[in-house]
Amino acid sequence: MAFDDAYDALTDHEDDARWAYGTGFSDPLAGVPGDLPDGVDRADLAAYCLMLGDDALILSHRLQQWVTRAPELEDELALANIGLDLLGQARLLLTRAGAAEGRGRDEDELAMHRPPAEFRNVRLAERADDDFAHLVARLCAFSVWRLELLQRLTGSADPMLAAIAAKGVKEVTYHRDYAAQWVVRLGDGTELSHRRMAAAVDALTPLLGELFQPHPVETRLAAAGIAVDPAGLRAAFDDVWAYVLATATLTAPGVAPAVSPAAVLPASSSPAGAPSAASGGRDGAHTPGLVEILDEMQALARSVPGGAW
Repeated sequence: MAFDDAYDALTDHEDDARWAYGTGFSDPLAGVPGDLPDGVDRADLAAYCLMLGDDALILSHRLQQWVTRAPELEDELALANIGLDLLGQARLLLTRAGAAEGRGRDEDELAMHRPPAEFRNVRLAERADDDFAHLVARLCAFSVWRLELLQRLTGSADPMLAAIAAKGVKEVTYHRDYAAQWVVRLGDGTELSHRRMAAAVDALTPLLGELFQPHPVETRLAAAGIAVDPAGLRAAFDDVWAYVLATATLTAPGVAPAVSPAAVLPASSSPAGAPSAASGGRDGAHTPGLVEILDEMQALARSVPGGAW
């Protein structure tokens, strides 16, 4: 395909399946029934989709912050692509959440116009990373956990969730392998890289417990065959996580409780009736890291209410 200049190439994208803005791409959910399964509570399904969608959305933004900061150009591209994969998962899940709740909110409304207390992501997704070792350790742990979750969710009684999970499995398999390779490379590398990766794993460990704590919504939907009980993911996670760390010549510490109350947003930062510090991210109790993310991510939408681009 020949063009007189680069601008023509950007604006004329007919029949180009590689065009980044969506033209030429097939809908990954085309033909999947969108009706809610019989007997499923709409509010529960919406809340569950928000949980999984917010996990992906918030971690995607954290990964985007590392573009231009990674050690090599190849890693810039890898992190950008992983962030885009997670953003795509978030879009599908937030769209499903909006349809389930029936209040007319779409993916943009849910992503850009909720305050921190209404986000349902695990705190692992919102943590800032001190250095690249912390980034890849966190991405590895998150991906090991999410891959196991998505693999089981492919059998969901909700065809839409099952289809979203099947698409995500292919993506998160790469995320896990990419991050695991870096954990091993740094852990089994120089004395300095080993020390920094060991510190990253130690810092990560207190956040892992929350991944396996069932929320009442998850429990109810798991009983109905819609969701996955996160407690059932623990053994599979521990096996893979321990293997990665052993290969990296690192010690696998036990999975500790979620996060200390001191790290949670104080009650004054949340609206009346917000969860206590003992609650988790699934209940809307977050660290100041989420406020930082939303201030950056939602800045334009907040400054131009109702704006369209």
